[in-house]
Amino acid sequence: MKKNRRRQRPAESSDPAYLTARSAAAELAISQATLYAYVSRGLIRSEPLEDGARGRRYRAEDVRSLKTRRAPLVQGEGLKAADLPVLDSAVSTITEDGPVYRGVLATTWSETATLEQTATLLWDARANNPFARGNLPHISRAMRAVLDATDRAEPIERAIAVLSLATEADPSAYNATTEGRALTGAKILRLVVAAMLRTPPKDTPIDEQIAQAWALSHPRASELIRQALVLLADHELNASTFTVRCAASTGISLYDAVIAGLVALKGPRHGGVGPQASRLLDTLLAGDITAIIRERVALGERFAGFGHMVYNDRDPRALSLFKALFQTDIDKKMTEEIPHRIYEATGQFPNCDYALAVMRRALDMPKGSETTLFAIARTAGWIAHAIEQLESKKLIRPRARYVGPAPRR
Repeated sequence: MKKNRRRQRPAESSDPAYLTARSAAAELAISQATLYAYVSRGLIRSEPLEDGARGRRYRAEDVRSLKTRRAPLVQGEGLKAADLPVLDSAVSTITEDGPVYRGVLATTWSETATLEQTATLLWDARANNPFARGNLPHISRAMRAVLDATDRAEPIERAIAVLSLATEADPSAYNATTEGRALTGAKILRLVVAAMLRTPPKDTPIDEQIAQAWALSHPRASELIRQALVLLADHELNASTFTVRCAASTGISLYDAVIAGLVALKGPRHGGVGPQASRLLDTLLAGDITAIIRERVALGERFAGFGHMVYNDRDPRALSLFKALFQTDIDKKMTEEIPHRIYEATGQFPNCDYALAVMRRALDMPKGSETTLFAIARTAGWIAHAIEQLESKKLIRPRARYVGPAPRR
């Protein structure tokens, strides 16, 4: 008779630099399946056991580094297990239902709120209304000269140029009180809008200003723009927002922190995706949709405005904007046929960049306005994160995990 053999468990490593899978998972209070997911994302290094034994061992320093940095992730079936948080924030988070602004679900909030109300929420400005009439940015002589000289520049470049002089022109730029920072935030947002729309700073609703500048003939333009601005106001630690927080951690003014965000947003893999999605939309509507999609897939070309780094399933912000667009007289090819055909070919759903491109075309707004709308909306979120970072009085100094050659003595 064969003796029953118990499956041997991997012995605990005698080397303190390593842990077994069981020990590593126990130390992090996670399942071994989650441990393996961390390994696959490069967060924990693992190596085969010595002497040809079966199994793997895990770097103890990586496990303990994660243990000190790790915070609960708000996840669901529709949200990817993103990289671990690198800092604490009460401003916003991302869930399978979309972003949450200080405990308020953005998709629900966007049904009635304005960008000004959203900014006030994100900034946690409870005492006074920072967007009261009369709280307008001061335009110095130097700022006026810059605005005149950049009249034909792209909206983001124009905003960056005038913001670079705004700190010096504002005596309250470094007012560190809660109310002072909120008042400064409102002036910054109004200055950004004015620079990008090429209008004087105004205290009228921002969605109305944009509609009057770009979509005056459409009866529902202001309403659609209002909802888009609210949905795009913040999305936790994306590339531009993290850039803003790093810059703010050095102690610069809110004006300068927003410049950092605008520069990061310009990139073709961030705020520049909207215009790419518009060009894709124009191409598809001008030809045979199915044939063009088939050809692009065969060539390995990507579809701008489809798929998302965070959401496994649909982008809730896009769904909310599509719902609003359905109430307009819109070509169903843009909202139904094209998304269906691309999903059929790639398995990717449309994201907020594609929804923004559809809205731009529906309202006949200028090309490139997708990025401008994105920048105006996200300015509210950047200011919130910059305020929070300044309040922490902490310098952001992350460390890189070195993967180069071993040091030589």
